[in-house]
Amino acid sequence: MQAKAVFTDIDAYIASFPEPTQQLLQTLRATIREAAPEATETISYQMPTFTLHGNLVHFAAYKHHIGFYPAPSGINAFRTELSAYKGAKGSVQFPLNQPLPLDLIARITAFRAAENRQRAVLRPKR
Repeated sequence: MQAKAVFTDIDAYIASFPEPTQQLLQTLRATIREAAPEATETISYQMPTFTLHGNLVHFAAYKHHIGFYPAPSGINAFRTELSAYKGAKGSVQFPLNQPLPLDLIARITAFRAAENRQRAVLRPKR
């Protein structure tokens, strides 16, 4: 049995995929970075993650799709636009054989960033 890769940064994660998938992941990463430039990159749950006052969004590549995880609030706020894609409570699947909806991803990320900033303002300091 082959051991599963353990990633320490997003570059290593992206490099583990075939070139066409790497290009999609780099484009997705750049879109998130542009929508939330103050967010920090990390690996969480072995997935590329952006944090800003807590988890902002995660993404991951699979055999047939890229999973995007903007938390349930991000999915709910854009439910109508996301209805064309498979998904669940806090995730959506973008098929690898279709263009990524970059504008939608940017708007979801910006929504989540605003949500996290607001939550940070309202959170009592300890």
